[in-house]
Amino acid sequence: MAVERIGSILKHLSPGSSLSQITSKNADDVVITLAIRTPLTKARKGGFKDTSLEYMIYALLKEVKERSKLDPSLVEDICLGNVSDGKAAYKLRAAALAAGFPNTTSCSSLNRFCSSGLKAVADIAHAISSGSIEIGVAVGAEQMTVGGDALEKPFDEKVTCHSQEAVDSMQPMGWTSENVSRDFNITREEMDKYAAESFQRAERAQKAGLFDDEIVPITTTVKDADGNWKEVTLTKDDGIRPGTTVEALSKIRSAFPQWGPTTTGGNASQVTDGAAAILLMKRSTAIKLGQPILAKYVGSTVAGLAPRIMGIGPTVAIPKLLAQYNISLADVDVIEINEAFASMAVYCRDKLGLDWAKMNPRGGAIALGHPLGATGARQIVTGLSECRRTGKKILLTSMCIGTGMGMAGLFVNEQ
Repeated sequence: MAVERIGSILKHLSPGSSLSQITSKNADDVVITLAIRTPLTKARKGGFKDTSLEYMIYALLKEVKERSKLDPSLVEDICLGNVSDGKAAYKLRAAALAAGFPNTTSCSSLNRFCSSGLKAVADIAHAISSGSIEIGVAVGAEQMTVGGDALEKPFDEKVTCHSQEAVDSMQPMGWTSENVSRDFNITREEMDKYAAESFQRAERAQKAGLFDDEIVPITTTVKDADGNWKEVTLTKDDGIRPGTTVEALSKIRSAFPQWGPTTTGGNASQVTDGAAAILLMKRSTAIKLGQPILAKYVGSTVAGLAPRIMGIGPTVAIPKLLAQYNISLADVDVIEINEAFASMAVYCRDKLGLDWAKMNPRGGAIALGHPLGATGARQIVTGLSECRRTGKKILLTSMCIGTGMGMAGLFVNEQ
């Protein structure tokens, strides 16, 4: 293990290499000084089922303020990634003010489907890099107990009559999972095997306390089966199913038999409530303010593909991002890819030739849950925690995006 780490460090420090440029430290680098998340809880069943989106954001922003010990008046912008709440911008603004950020701190929300949290990080990073702001917070949050991304009615026929892909953009995500399984011969057995491994990795990580440094306790209220309210403090993800096996998953019936036989409630991402937050600024600012530097934001990109197979977005976004920085997957130490559905995760892993040991080492959304707007930020929080624990350097995150897109982000651990 020691020899492997030394070799990895030497590779990253080779003079003149693309890696050395990425890992170099400059005053204008955009850096992450805090990366935290709430526990992830089962929608409609778990600890946040009776918690509003605005309270979840408020409680997390309070932790950002208290843990960073940063004067909140220095934070110029807070950007929230959220998919299903049309009033998210209002709720973020109220939550930020309640958490102690002054009215001089601006707020906005955005929706890029499952990559919304990563997009929020990228938008804040780019605003800092361009000099538009000096310090910002990126948040991803979703209360799926009361929301989702299902369409309420079909699109206007004057739009859909022009393009089959426009029609395909209306396909529910479960349908697109079955398309991937069928088009690329991903079997139910392969999907269940992948899902079981996700649960097993998450279970091992939770039992070993590996999530403890990324999760902040959140106190909220929950209504029990008798209608009584009680105060609880949530500290752990509650969607992990101990003892999950391939055999057990193989007995679960198809979730979408009208579209195909392979996708089930056991090999697809869980419907989940949760949030994540990331504090960013330039390296020079962090040093001046005495803030710890956890990681460097290198860059991100997006790429499109056919909507009907939207889940394989990482297979177009990751190569594009790596080419932009002239590095290869061999240079990457930890890879966090969203497990929207096992069909898609298996395809992305095999198509890209990913080392499965590097990919989602603590499990992913199948086991932990997928709060739509939060996962893109949550992956950064989890990935950086894994890098700190193992001494790994380069973190790559990637998301599939509804209607046929992919997004990827590149980070350098400095802890």
